[in-house]
Amino acid sequence: MRDCPVPRASGVYAWYFREVPRLIPIDGCRTAHGATLLYVGISPKRPPSNGAPPSRQSLRQRVRYHYRGNAAGSTLRLTLGCLLASHIGTVLRRVGSGERFTFADREAVLSAWMERNALVVWVPTEAPWDLEEELITSVPLPLNLDQNRGHPFHSTLSELRRAARREACNQPVWHSA
Repeated sequence: MRDCPVPRASGVYAWYFREVPRLIPIDGCRTAHGATLLYVGISPKRPPSNGAPPSRQSLRQRVRYHYRGNAAGSTLRLTLGCLLASHIGTVLRRVGSGERFTFADREAVLSAWMERNALVVWVPTEAPWDLEEELITSVPLPLNLDQNRGHPFHSTLSELRRAARREACNQPVWHSA
């Protein structure tokens, strides 16, 4: 991603997928170039109302993290890994001190799956939280949980993620070999 075209700006990004995990209902979802829109996100997040300094994260940093980071820092990766567990072998585990959850040594497998199947588009904007809210309320986005309780997949996805965390808590903390 050295020649990354994603700008170092604030904005909204949208994730399309060529292969859609089988549990996800795609009725009404937007499609383009053989891929289905399943998730939108923003960078940075809305500035805090308590006077704390706002995030300085950019679209480029956030998109890169979704592609190459881990489930502890990417709700999209957490969701995909839980949905793809039986397909690509991702199992949520506690790592480090035991407080963080990732797919441990299977994060690379998830990254490879995303590289083959994910397409991302973005729109720079100064107040991305406003556009995100508009999109979530007007476009079916089955992988968005925040602000999306009305989507029919919300409770199923929420429970799937909770179950993965419960199971991870029942396992020892994962340490790389």
